Amino acid sequence: MENIDNMGRNSLEALSRDNLTALGRKKLTRDIICGVITLTCLACGLFYTYILKGQHAIVPQLLYFIGVLIEGVPVLVAGLRGIFTKNLTNAMEILVGIAVIACVFNRELILALLIPLILNVVHLLEERSIMGGRDVIEGLKKMQQATAILLENGIEREVDVKELHVGQEIVIRPGAGIPIDGVVLSGETDIDQKSLTGEPQPARAAVGDTVYAGTVNLTGRIVVRVAREHVDTSFSKILKVLEESEGISVPESRLTDRFLGYYIPFVLAVAGAVALISADIAKAIAILVVSCPCGQMLVSSAPMIAALSVSTKRGILIKNSKFIEELTEIDAVVFDKTGTVTCGELSLDEVLPFGEVSEHALLLSAAALAVGSNHPVSRAVSAAAADLEYVPMSSIREISGGGVEGTADDGKTVLRFGRREWLCGLGIAIPENFPESAAGSVSYVSRDGVLLGALCFNDTVRENAAACVSQLRALGAERTVMLTGDREEPARAIGESVGIDEVYARLLPEDKLAHLQAVSREAHNVLAVGDGINDALILREADVGIAMGAMGADLAIDSADIALMNNNLMNIPFVVSLACETRRVIYQNLVLSIGITAVMMTLSAFGVISALAGTVLHNFGAFAVLLNSSRILRKK
Repeated sequence: MENIDNMGRNSLEALSRDNLTALGRKKLTRDIICGVITLTCLACGLFYTYILKGQHAIVPQLLYFIGVLIEGVPVLVAGLRGIFTKNLTNAMEILVGIAVIACVFNRELILALLIPLILNVVHLLEERSIMGGRDVIEGLKKMQQATAILLENGIEREVDVKELHVGQEIVIRPGAGIPIDGVVLSGETDIDQKSLTGEPQPARAAVGDTVYAGTVNLTGRIVVRVAREHVDTSFSKILKVLEESEGISVPESRLTDRFLGYYIPFVLAVAGAVALISADIAKAIAILVVSCPCGQMLVSSAPMIAALSVSTKRGILIKNSKFIEELTEIDAVVFDKTGTVTCGELSLDEVLPFGEVSEHALLLSAAALAVGSNHPVSRAVSAAAADLEYVPMSSIREISGGGVEGTADDGKTVLRFGRREWLCGLGIAIPENFPESAAGSVSYVSRDGVLLGALCFNDTVRENAAACVSQLRALGAERTVMLTGDREEPARAIGESVGIDEVYARLLPEDKLAHLQAVSREAHNVLAVGDGINDALILREADVGIAMGAMGADLAIDSADIALMNNNLMNIPFVVSLACETRRVIYQNLVLSIGITAVMMTLSAFGVISALAGTVLHNFGAFAVLLNSSRILRKK
């Protein structure tokens, strides 16, 4: 028994690269041990009969029966459970269990022993094959660091990552994985973010930059302040999405479930009819064995696992079955502008004071508010005023869709910086012809209800935006729309440069939602693409929502159906084409598995395939499905 246990352990070590879970390892150990004992019973029975020429037929029969109990009883139990719970994932066990019972009553104990044994071996090979598609996902899960180097009072010590709290400082050395989300306090380095974003080029991280769990520090020693605890990191949320996405149930898999509800009674009826007509129960047993729906079980799951593996390599998180159900039938695409079609990193282009205000005073007033906001416009102002001395407002708050408002220490002076419509709604007079002409977007500054001037900003179009729109149109998008809170002139210029059909400007978040709903009423399926923060409403409302650059943005991951961890617009047509290919492969798998099973059942009915041969040959359908599904893994 010790040798058998050692064999099980050795087999587990050989399979360790397949990323088995603890439960999977336990089941595999049990299957290997049971298989070895069953083979031992079979070998002893044959040795007694043919080598020792034993005279007592009961001895080998008893050994064979023990093997049947070891291998067959678990199958019978699973089959009965499937019958009583109507769980069609046990369809194979139901049919094999009936075949084993028929063999026992027909006194074919060797066959009753070999059928479940060979099936388990072949299914182990199938599982190893399909695990190849999970390698990327499981590998990503293993990148989560278990320990960190905590820095306290100048002393470094290793601690469990789960013990870290917000505000503590950790040291990350070159070559080490980053265990937690945090902000760099000292040092500079290059960060390999490929595991999250799919981008091969390292990202530079310096003081003030955010680093994320699951990435790798490449070149320099950095000290990082913990920004989120272990369970709240972006990496943990991504892993949760991946674990949930592995259980996606697409329409074709539900179709397979309904099919199996009719399939099992049909197989039993055919096997019974063949047994009655031919008076040969061996043919009926062969039919039961070859009809095991292994291929049908993999019709949807194998392509989905392959698609998840491919998408994860590119930093694309697929959250639900809309990936197949609706993304393949998209006929309208709605884009946000800033941060999606454009880079979102605005630069201050012009400072236009109003009245007696100087350019210097206007820029100082805007900077006093911008320091309290992370909006792209505010970041551009802060960058432009980096060398100036100004006093930040003591109380700053952001107005959704409007701008930034702040109050001075005296409680009287109120500064506002934002959109024309917002300030005019507060009673601030802004001449219609001010400014007379300005390239890019314009934001206005006021003090105590009096206009101080305007700041003009420019954004750059992403280099692959036009190619993205063109490919989406080739994939079936008949209508493209861009929604933005920016002014109409620069918005239209950007829309025309990338080939977008319709542009709607000066929109608040609720206005964007209303426009998207209008598009939805006229289109079949609408895809919305946004940066995931300001566009949460349209991402949730669209038939499919894709969040751009979602790394570190919880709202992006929560609100979108698909999250792109990087800003590569070409991932959008890629994921649409991946969905189309996945659906096509699923339908091909359905035809393959049913066709091969039908041929095998016919050959079994005419006695061409025996029950023993059928235990191996019935897997042709499953391997054909796996082979066909593996084509998705080669998608560039």
